[in-house]
Amino acid sequence: MKGAGVSRFSVSAPPELVEEFNATIKRMGFDRSKAVQAAMRNFLTEWKWTREARGVVTGGIVAIYDHKVRGIEEGLRSIQHSSQRIISSTMHIHLDERHCLEIVAVKGEAKAIQNLAQSLMGKRGMRQIKLALVAIPT
Repeated sequence: MKGAGVSRFSVSAPPELVEEFNATIKRMGFDRSKAVQAAMRNFLTEWKWTREARGVVTGGIVAIYDHKVRGIEEGLRSIQHSSQRIISSTMHIHLDERHCLEIVAVKGEAKAIQNLAQSLMGKRGMRQIKLALVAIPT
């Protein structure tokens, strides 16, 4: 019977992430199960919205990556050069000795922007990507 009861699963994560997660959910008054459920719902909602958007949109891709991973910067440049028709601007910020923040302003067909974000996320050394799309007012 679908939807009855609960499903249990395990997750592997770096110890620092687990410690930060535990401290944050404690301050929020959540237990792990409730916090993971909320995170999963947010992830699914955002995924569906960004994957199902259609037409011409504008927005930004915010990415954090480890620039010490061999080949990541060349790979990011290559992807960005092949997506010039939808990239309006980029900003590169050094966060610390290892990590960089890349902000990519985009405008174009939603599917092309979604594909760009997916390509960037697939690069080894990419830590996190956030895609924010909005419809262009008509």
